[in-house]
Amino acid sequence: MQVRKNVLTLSIVAVLGMAGTAHAQDQTPAGQKAKDLDTVVVTGIRGAQEKSLDTKRDANARIEVVTAEDVGKLPAHNVADTLQRLPGVNISSSSADEGGFDEADRVSLRGTSPSLTQTLINGHTVGSADWFVLSQGSTVGRSVSYTLLPSELVRSVEVSKSSQAKLQDGGTTGSVNIITRKPLEFAKELTFEASVGAVRSDQAKETDPQLAALFNYRNEASTFGVMVQAFKQDRHLRREAQEFPGGWFQISPTSAPALAHPDLAGAWAPSLIGSTLFEQERKRTGGLVSLQFKPSDNLTLGLEGFSSKMDANNYNRNFMLWGGNFAGSQVPDAGYSVTDGVLSDVSYTVQPGTNYAVYDMIYREATAKSQYLTFDADWQISEDLRAQFQAGSTKGTGETARQFIAELVFKGAGKTGWTTHGTDAPTDWTLGGDLSPAGAEWGGTWGNQLVRAIDKDQWVSADFSRSFGGTLSSIDFGLRYSKHEREAQSPEGASPGDIWSALQGGATANYPGDFAQSIGGDFPRNLWYFTPDALKSAILGNSTWLSDNDGPTGRHNYGGEWKVAEKNMAAYIQANFIGDRWSGNVGLRYVDIKQDIDTYFADTVSPDVSSLFGAWDRRSFSNTRGRLLPSANLKFDLADKLVFRFAASQTQTLPDYSALGASSWGSDLDKTGGGGNPELKPVVSTNLDANLEWYFMPRGLLSIGAFSMNMKDYVAYGTETQMLFSELTHQLEAYQVSLPINADAKVSGLEFAYEQPLGDNFGINANYTYSNGSTSHTWADGSHSLLGNSKNTYNVGAYFENDTFGARVSYTYRSAFLIGLSSANPYYQNDFGTLAASLSYKVNDWMSVSFDALNLNNPTYKYYQTKTIPVAFYENGRQYYVNFRFKF
Repeated sequence: MQVRKNVLTLSIVAVLGMAGTAHAQDQTPAGQKAKDLDTVVVTGIRGAQEKSLDTKRDANARIEVVTAEDVGKLPAHNVADTLQRLPGVNISSSSADEGGFDEADRVSLRGTSPSLTQTLINGHTVGSADWFVLSQGSTVGRSVSYTLLPSELVRSVEVSKSSQAKLQDGGTTGSVNIITRKPLEFAKELTFEASVGAVRSDQAKETDPQLAALFNYRNEASTFGVMVQAFKQDRHLRREAQEFPGGWFQISPTSAPALAHPDLAGAWAPSLIGSTLFEQERKRTGGLVSLQFKPSDNLTLGLEGFSSKMDANNYNRNFMLWGGNFAGSQVPDAGYSVTDGVLSDVSYTVQPGTNYAVYDMIYREATAKSQYLTFDADWQISEDLRAQFQAGSTKGTGETARQFIAELVFKGAGKTGWTTHGTDAPTDWTLGGDLSPAGAEWGGTWGNQLVRAIDKDQWVSADFSRSFGGTLSSIDFGLRYSKHEREAQSPEGASPGDIWSALQGGATANYPGDFAQSIGGDFPRNLWYFTPDALKSAILGNSTWLSDNDGPTGRHNYGGEWKVAEKNMAAYIQANFIGDRWSGNVGLRYVDIKQDIDTYFADTVSPDVSSLFGAWDRRSFSNTRGRLLPSANLKFDLADKLVFRFAASQTQTLPDYSALGASSWGSDLDKTGGGGNPELKPVVSTNLDANLEWYFMPRGLLSIGAFSMNMKDYVAYGTETQMLFSELTHQLEAYQVSLPINADAKVSGLEFAYEQPLGDNFGINANYTYSNGSTSHTWADGSHSLLGNSKNTYNVGAYFENDTFGARVSYTYRSAFLIGLSSANPYYQNDFGTLAASLSYKVNDWMSVSFDALNLNNPTYKYYQTKTIPVAFYENGRQYYVNFRFKF
């Protein structure tokens, strides 16, 4: 740690030393853009790329920029998909255990976890919550869901890879700032834009509307303006998969199979192998209203409000071979195989009275919301002194109001078994007997429970900039105070009655005839399921809803509840310098954070509270974290077209909310459990960054860079044995519990980027990032993998554009990376690549047509525990967007 501090101190001293010997220059002060970008009229792919490169080149810090060529016309349909085309940026499609989808939802930098990357809108936080039930309670990070942020809102996106003291703290590896349009920046007094289109999902075989509109007014004197944006966008998803819920287990040496065949002792076998059909309809509606008022030439006032809501009802059906119910106790037939410790090829003779398959049907009514309201003032107090003030609040809510669940079991007949193919292809499995509704028996229900996540933030900030006329071009200084709360709630639910009698004979439907054909494998596909209406009707008609009911027979799930409240006071000072062909800044930011954590522990037989879900002690914790965060950035113009950058900083990110606060729980199914760790320390990273950029022609760039991040108190996950309260025996029993812990980690790597026009109409771009990350923590599989770390990421693309027609194609690849834990075992997402293309045609000055195609290669997303133990195979299909845009 001392070595890292010395390196950082020397870097900052070097900047100050250069500042003291340089000569004053009459140039644009550092921290201000050399061009008034708001006055640049940008049209088309080429103009957007040129504007992005201009912003990147003029900046003193290490940034990447994406500029929307027009409303809703980012280089990709989704903001996160757009960012993944930048060097050093990774995306993922989920935040918890919901598996891989067709749309990017999380953004991270340089092979790290999304929680270490901060996402802002116009420089402030945005409250975020998720539609998936686990992300609403037990697995809650600090990342933002991009599914609530339509591309129509975006003017530009800036990705900061090096820190500055004036930037809001919270992003260990960097930050993403989404910048919206403002009323007074429009060229015309009246502007109206609209987009009318549709999206086609080839796997869901559904076409849905996509609508967006913008109206902007500013008066002739440009002293008042109002902008109104609205959007309504629907989309159907269908995901077809083979999943292994609950992971794999090892056959006990004392079990009947191992005693009969000693080579089976310790062999891995699947707990469950599922034929999984997931369907969802997402309905996203919302808008943004922005007002600006200039009561004088030196004062601009702004008020902005944003709201986005996504209804995300979803139905997941999973017909599963229940290996965990028989493979650990039944002796297999002769001829089985054990390969690399895995029971890879096996057959069993079905025994009467044993359940060999279980079928879960889960329909969830879910929503996710995000909103914010901000007031800001920009006051040019004098020629040399500028002040900016902002106050705002934001709230995100994710809610699963009801879960309608039926679990059926099947005895089977004849033979059952499986044959694995590692992680390259799904596992073949079969089960004989009557798998129709007539062969089903009632297995039970659960989860008819309200689950809600609330994410709130309130803040006020004051930023000042004092300009000078010499080498010290300006000083920035300011204060910021925020109060953030994240809470998980599960106060009420329904007690089930005789659901099975009502459900028998209910309406059914069938899996698609081409179910999971693209992922391959030989497993049950000709399956049926109860319709959502039949499932809802049976459960609603035979359940008793209990509102906030306490006591041993109540439905208050204390184990799903917790709260983390944080107060953050920050102050900073940053000196900006400019010299002969060089510029830079150096600064300090002090952050003081107070945390209050309320949670529940299931380690007692004399509980404070209890319900049908268990018994808990209510406990509270408080932490105080204060830290000084230094930063320095240097930029050298080695030649007219050659720029060298160097940056050094320390950054800090607090642990995930659920890592701090999640209440402890235990599963009686496999005696595993989990929970939070309120005593976790913040992740503190010492960062070094260097980059050489050659702007060899307009819209042309060749760059190479290196980066290093040494993280202290990085959050990993370990396991330990704990005595927890059992719902079955009502006493303390031993569970293997997964808990977050602090460990050291490091990431180092290289970045390459290349952009070049070919003549007036063609162009190509490519980038590659190598990221080598590791942690001092040893996972259960013996690895030292870093969450989210892909060693190799690359993007290649090409475009054509003339005055009326445009075309673009791009391919993005990401190598395998660690997702998290499945029970006590780490699991990974395998490498994948996605192909996208777009076409546009300008009919006239006020109308254009565009066509976007995503996931053209229809990738199969593969997850695994080891190279011989798969976790899931997902297929999502392709999506096609057609939009007619009108601009007046």
